[in-house]
Amino acid sequence: MSSAPTPATTSALPTPSLRRRLCSMVYESMLLFGVVFISTLIFSTVLEQRHALYLRHALESWLFVILGLYFIWFWNRGGQTLAMKTWRIRLTRTDGAPVNAWRALVRFLLSWLWFLPGLALAWALGAKGWMLIWIPAINAVVWAALIYADPQRQFLHDRLAGTRIVDLNPPKKKQ
Repeated sequence: MSSAPTPATTSALPTPSLRRRLCSMVYESMLLFGVVFISTLIFSTVLEQRHALYLRHALESWLFVILGLYFIWFWNRGGQTLAMKTWRIRLTRTDGAPVNAWRALVRFLLSWLWFLPGLALAWALGAKGWMLIWIPAINAVVWAALIYADPQRQFLHDRLAGTRIVDLNPPKKKQ
């Protein structure tokens, strides 16, 4: 039976590759589809929403809170969502200690910088058609590329939140 890693051991763990983190994010988005679907069903049933535009902003706020609770819960209780467990990566503080709820909330809010600046720019420019996709996509690519400006290859929102993603795969033994 293995015990949970201690702060001393997790602070020494390497950072997973950008590819593994992005694959984990794609897998996470598939899992979140179910969370969003059930949450929307509950919202629509309880408030008798009969049209998609009826209570649209309330639904968006509800889903924002649900997503926040999902991530904060998992990050605060073991540092891993279901997708992170599958990809064997964990969220810790920069010193390797577990993430508390406050730090998880800060990271959740900062992680929206993957999308919000691009969406705000698209809105400010009055973007139409494919530009509504390209501008936020470029924002996400630039945000992901910022790991190369960090010596530990952490995302900017992790650096700002005082967290880091660590690779739980055991190091390969040299033969």
